[in-house]
Amino acid sequence: MIETPLNTLQSILENSVNLYGNKIAYTYGSACTITYNMLGEKSSKLRFFLSEHGIRQFDKVVLSGENMPHWGVSYFGIASMGAIIVPVLVDFSPDEVSTVITHSDAKALILSNKVYHKIGSKIKFDGLIIIMDDFHSVSTGEMIDDYCLQHEETFKEYTPNRVKESDLSNIIYTSGTTGRSKGVMLTNDNIVWDAQMCTTLYPVTSADVYLSVLPLAHTYECTLGLVLGTMQGATTHYIDKAPTANVLMPLLKEIRPTMMLTVPLIIEKMFKVGVKPKLTKNPFMRFLYNIRPFQIILHRAAGKKLYRTFGGKLQFFGIGGAAVNNEVERFLRDAKFPYSVGYGLTETSPMLFGSPVEHTIFRSNGPAMKGIETKLINVNPQSGEGELVVRGRNVMQGYYKDPEKTAEVLSPDGWLCTGDLAILDKKGNIYLKGRSKNMILGSSGENIYPEEIEAIINEMDGVVESVVYENKGKLVARVYLNPEEFSKRYQELKVSAHNYQEELKKKNGIISERVERSRESDCKQAFTVIGRTFAG
Repeated sequence: MIETPLNTLQSILENSVNLYGNKIAYTYGSACTITYNMLGEKSSKLRFFLSEHGIRQFDKVVLSGENMPHWGVSYFGIASMGAIIVPVLVDFSPDEVSTVITHSDAKALILSNKVYHKIGSKIKFDGLIIIMDDFHSVSTGEMIDDYCLQHEETFKEYTPNRVKESDLSNIIYTSGTTGRSKGVMLTNDNIVWDAQMCTTLYPVTSADVYLSVLPLAHTYECTLGLVLGTMQGATTHYIDKAPTANVLMPLLKEIRPTMMLTVPLIIEKMFKVGVKPKLTKNPFMRFLYNIRPFQIILHRAAGKKLYRTFGGKLQFFGIGGAAVNNEVERFLRDAKFPYSVGYGLTETSPMLFGSPVEHTIFRSNGPAMKGIETKLINVNPQSGEGELVVRGRNVMQGYYKDPEKTAEVLSPDGWLCTGDLAILDKKGNIYLKGRSKNMILGSSGENIYPEEIEAIINEMDGVVESVVYENKGKLVARVYLNPEEFSKRYQELKVSAHNYQEELKKKNGIISERVERSRESDCKQAFTVIGRTFAG
């Protein structure tokens, strides 16, 4: 692990530029390649331009756009001048973006072309707007590169304020942006310390190659991907299209990543669509697949093929954001695929629990990372389940401008109530049961966790997602089915029905022909008999 002078994003940028220079930091297909030297240069130009246009330390800057190298340039440019980043997902509606802008007191917006064209005319904002694709000002059309060239002497003399570890770095808006917004306040130390601790799960180095498929506005991809990768000198590849199978497959073979961060839906879809159907394609295979020893053998063979599909160099396949389907995790374990299922929250920068790939435990998110304290409160003496609370250097400072909501989850001595029910074994490994607010009390007094029922439903063929809830004393499930799969099955049934009809016609024709022949033969025999009779 490389030690930075301070746990700040400003120090990470300076350190990585000095250490890795001309090494490639980020790529974007064939459209853009950014070295670490270029990252430093572009970030310094951006922060100078922001400063010249009235943005000061601790001012808020909204950042929204698709994953691309200039997202990272913008992130470090804002952070290295001590301004506060407000990341916003690209699929936020104009109303949601307006709510974030107003609530965060944003002074500037850095948007991608696509985001600006979607929301630009629908939001009211009089401040500075910069398009990140080519770094130009919307109001003047001025290119930042040109501006810095025209003000070369001032640019050379500009030195940003030194950023402190305790300085606020990000305000990240979680669910509820259309109603009462919750902006999670994270300091430089929160984020950088959490990124450093993640190297205990996988020791990222400058030899590593990332393939980024999750939104950078999420703290999961941002901290474990952008910040950690940049800190350690890795190369990150961003894609300019939606991460569908058709897009990913050729990229995986070309890039051959050593590390990826995903959510369960991605690997679950790969398993249900690409792996399992091949392992159960006929009655005999299905019979073998349901016998556990044979299932392990089949999983092992399929896993080797899947590993080659990922380029054959994958060392760490991180899964986060939700629980992994039982059947899919069993496949990953049987296949010896290098996966690890972590657990964390936006409020914890985000990582809390995780294991190196060689120490994963089935259905567990592993132990707490070094430096994080954990305990359960309100424990059920029979089941051992309780609400998880945590404390560490990665825990947020609170919700922006919302002391009441902050007090509900964060104690004065730094313990954060996660809202998740869990069991901790003797070794400190966590087994998540569900959200405490979601728990349903059964008629016999038993605790019913919708997440456990949803996991069973989600294992059924054709099911993408499900939600289980209580309605008038009964458990109800809303199930989202995979339209592609059902369309495929419908087409298969149509073909089967057509083939059956054609086969039936053939058989009817053969039968009719045989009947006719039989009739002709019977007639001939009859005439022969009659002829002989008369002749006699």
